[in-house]
Amino acid sequence: MATLIGAIASSHTPTIGFALDARKQDDPAWKPIFDAYGPIRHWLEDKRPDVLLMIYNDHITSFFFDHYSAFCLGVDDRYAVADEGGGARPMPPVAGDAALSRHILQSLMTDEFDMSSFRDKPLDHGIFSPLSVLLPHDAHGWPTQIVPLQVGVLQFPIPTARRCYRLGQALRRAIESYPPDIKVAIVATGGLSHQVHGERCGFNNTDWDMRFLDLLEKDPEALTRMTHVDYARLGGMEGSEVIMWLIMRGALSARIRRVHQSYYLPSMTAIATAIYENEAAPMDEADAARHRDRMADQLRGTDALEGTYPYTQERSAQGWRVNRFLHRLVDPDHRARFLADEAGELAAADLSEGERDLIRRRDWRGLIHHGAIFFLLEKLGAVSGVSNLHIYAAMRGETLEDFQKTRNQQVIYSVAAPVDQD
Repeated sequence: MATLIGAIASSHTPTIGFALDARKQDDPAWKPIFDAYGPIRHWLEDKRPDVLLMIYNDHITSFFFDHYSAFCLGVDDRYAVADEGGGARPMPPVAGDAALSRHILQSLMTDEFDMSSFRDKPLDHGIFSPLSVLLPHDAHGWPTQIVPLQVGVLQFPIPTARRCYRLGQALRRAIESYPPDIKVAIVATGGLSHQVHGERCGFNNTDWDMRFLDLLEKDPEALTRMTHVDYARLGGMEGSEVIMWLIMRGALSARIRRVHQSYYLPSMTAIATAIYENEAAPMDEADAARHRDRMADQLRGTDALEGTYPYTQERSAQGWRVNRFLHRLVDPDHRARFLADEAGELAAADLSEGERDLIRRRDWRGLIHHGAIFFLLEKLGAVSGVSNLHIYAAMRGETLEDFQKTRNQQVIYSVAAPVDQD
């Protein structure tokens, strides 16, 4: 089974990435930042985790307020560097452990955390600022995979400190019940004290930062009793993002061993780092098996429902390219190009030849088997002048006439807009 080898805490201020890219390692003003990461790099070299589960918040780069979730887990197998307005930093994409992500997502949902998931979104400095100093990297990539957990802490209401701590406890069950024999370390990012807006901009509180670090290690329950205003008053409004560190702390045992800690306040954000190791035994195999059995409970028996295919994370990953292409049919420009030159649009799309053939032949049942979701097939039908009823009949391998005999009324409809009769 997977082993949770420990946890790392790190600020994620863009200051860190800027200093690295500007080669400030030996500059007296910047050197303490890099010195603080030395022990963490050595720890990672010694422990050699296969995956870093990184807890962060996006800074309105890849996530916007048209859809803003409390907890959103990356389920991709690759994450690129985001352009935050001035061009993307010159670093390679980092690989994701998509299989572990899917297991964690299912486990957290089983424990009644209403998670969302994301793919095809680049990661901003919330991930890559600390990652770039934690791990060596070159044009060929990184030595470790990641699983990113994005926490919505910028638009209220946001999760409480206690909810974050409880999520961490569930996250430990998720990791330790994963069957493959891999090593996982949790990285909590953000903070410490800072505020970057309004007349209070520039606020810091070193005394509170030290108190927070002490409570995080020795009495995290005390931190869960604090409100968002408590955190903002003591550590600045943006400094309240340190509730994400409670997710990491919740995933560890009650008693932990602090291996390393540092603190430096060079400018706007108090930069802290820490390493923690568990002092408890991991989940045993019997408990892990019972947890996995509970994870499967909600869909148990689906395989007995003939011709029924739950749209799971695995199916979503399998049909991702097809679904993404079909979803673009809601865009009038893409739809017009598709109607004018379907062969050209298919040829230019990021699709396999088999996927192009399924769309070209309007193989409705084959598309479902491949991982397409029906609600995108009806969009393709609407664009193609094919009714929903034709699609339903094809799914069952029947003619439209035979299928309609099973309905109370013989009607035809689709999601297409009405045609102008003028």
